[in-house]
Amino acid sequence: MQARAMDNLQFIRETMAAAATFTAVSGWGTVIIGITALIAAAIAALTDSMTRWVFIWTCEAVLSVGISFYTMTLKARSVGLPLWSEPARKIVFSFVPPLAVGALLTLVCYEHHLIGLLPGVWMLLYGVGVVAAGTFSVRIVPVMGLAFMMVGTVALFAPPTWTTACMAAGFGGLHLFFGILIARRHGG
Repeated sequence: MQARAMDNLQFIRETMAAAATFTAVSGWGTVIIGITALIAAAIAALTDSMTRWVFIWTCEAVLSVGISFYTMTLKARSVGLPLWSEPARKIVFSFVPPLAVGALLTLVCYEHHLIGLLPGVWMLLYGVGVVAAGTFSVRIVPVMGLAFMMVGTVALFAPPTWTTACMAAGFGGLHLFFGILIARRHGG
């Protein structure tokens, strides 16, 4: 009887863990990402080379992933949450596929000289990933993803001269705005 009760208790704990939300999204980390994106936009605006423009934004993407992981780790530790929980695994497996598709489409767009499509493609796929992953996080995260999808849609149809401005508005402005909201409402 005691063994069965322990099995039931274990099942209940696993079910609750799987249904939990991931709350270690760092608002201040998101703000830092917004700041670095604005810096990247300023640097990208100075180049005439599309190869350098793509390189600058690729470096920004890698930097953003590092900042995000580091600041989420800090936030999780500060509140005593495990970083690698069931909700965290769900977030990773929801977020990574759209990013992988974005990397693949970056190569295709670059090869076919369709660089002007990249801001829209990147923000749409990033938005899809944030919406999907955000279903396992606090409510504001999927809203942020929808905002990226809206700006990405504008960027997709905008004139080529708007590429850097769209990137600044999306990856810079939206990260700043939502980062501050997350930090204020969900603690850091």
